[in-house]
Amino acid sequence: MLDVVNRRPNIVVALIAGYFLLCIGLRLVISTSLEIDESEQAFVSQFLLLGYGSQPPFYNWLQYGLTSAFGASLATMTVLKNGLLFLCCLFYGLAAREVLSDRRLVAIAAIGVLTFPPIFLLAQRDLSHTVSALFAVSLFLYGFIRTMNRPSVFSYVLTGAAVGIGVISKYNFALVPVAAILAIIPEPALRARIFDWRVLVAVAVCALIALPHGYWILENLGAASRSTLKEMGTAQETSFLSKGLKGAVALVVATLRGSAIALLVFVLVFRKDLAAIWRASSLWSRIIGRMLAICLIAVLLVVLAVGATHMREKWLVLFLVLLPLYLALKVEASGVDTRFSVRPFLLLVAFIVITTLTIVSARAVVRPWFGKPSRLSIPYSTLVDTVVDQHGREPAMVLASNKLLAGNVRTRLHDAIVFVPGDRSGPAVERLAGPLLVIWNDEGKLDVPPPDLLMRTLETLGVPAATFNPQQLALPYLDGKQEDRYGFGYVWIDDPSR
Repeated sequence: MLDVVNRRPNIVVALIAGYFLLCIGLRLVISTSLEIDESEQAFVSQFLLLGYGSQPPFYNWLQYGLTSAFGASLATMTVLKNGLLFLCCLFYGLAAREVLSDRRLVAIAAIGVLTFPPIFLLAQRDLSHTVSALFAVSLFLYGFIRTMNRPSVFSYVLTGAAVGIGVISKYNFALVPVAAILAIIPEPALRARIFDWRVLVAVAVCALIALPHGYWILENLGAASRSTLKEMGTAQETSFLSKGLKGAVALVVATLRGSAIALLVFVLVFRKDLAAIWRASSLWSRIIGRMLAICLIAVLLVVLAVGATHMREKWLVLFLVLLPLYLALKVEASGVDTRFSVRPFLLLVAFIVITTLTIVSARAVVRPWFGKPSRLSIPYSTLVDTVVDQHGREPAMVLASNKLLAGNVRTRLHDAIVFVPGDRSGPAVERLAGPLLVIWNDEGKLDVPPPDLLMRTLETLGVPAATFNPQQLALPYLDGKQEDRYGFGYVWIDDPSR
């Protein structure tokens, strides 16, 4: 098989598809419980809204569509995530074909996408909006490069659509098309593409996609930015110089950590020709290199402007993902022999991603053996089955104390609508329906009383606390020791209107 890969590099597409099918299969097998992002998607996929809080809505809209068609389940969430990651690799490869004549280097560029930790690690553990943004980056690269090389109305429409999808996937995606425009300005042969009348078509398509959420942002600017600024640590230091220094160091460290594996794999495979590759240059290696540099410089300016002191690799992966294509272009420009390059490159990347996938998948089963259960070990499915068995039917409505609990309960019920009082990513509870299940937890502690917010919500909607009796459940962890228990509290109300 590996010798065939060197002779027929297009088979790499099938191997990448096989990897993501393996990701889907393992995730469905290891646990029925959800991670944080998964549970959030299960919760918000009940509602079709213009905005859901601090993250743009494109991924939520896709999840809403799948959930409406096939129901809320772990399967629909896992298929969406890994399907988008596969499309990211596919369009990345198509973009590479536009600028690389060596099909082996096209395959290497596509495989190189898998070398970034947010893709082979974080996405298989818990990631959502970044996944759709990565898909948008690859789609944009394909549309942009095709527009530069073979301009047509279709290529401009595709590019505009990619930009629209990107900005409603992750706000920092906007740096990518800006960097692309700036990167081609020094190239006279391509500069005219910016002033082509078909750019107006691209702008119109982008606007049609992005404006509905843009209207929501104008009405909810604080909600759209507050969480991200908090995560970046913008209020940790009072000195501008101290903030700037810490932010710049954090950016450099995150860039090195995020690109280290991609660089290492390229260095190992092409170690004999590094000097020639370093000196080589071509039209498109210059353009992609400028795009990468402009994006990172822009991030630095944002870091300094907002006083950020913290940076994560997943925030930079939208820009660092340009690196495999840039390196492949440098390799082709150098003219080095690539006849035997695909096999070692594929072996190295396969070892990294399969080993990581195995470890990530095994933790749900292995950790409980040592008394350290993860979120995947929490017995949400047992909780729902126990309550439904006790009362002989499913609830019509659920009030949950948090999104992690709400999302997990949502995937175990068929028709119930689930609310989290006080959460801004979904609509507020306006009226109650029965049977009503009110449910809460506090990191598994036993005999926890109902949270005040749940109590106030019930009283506000006409259900006084004196009319119901809280119940407690202590359930064994999934795949854990029988004596280890996780605590839930709940109230069942047959008719909340009484």
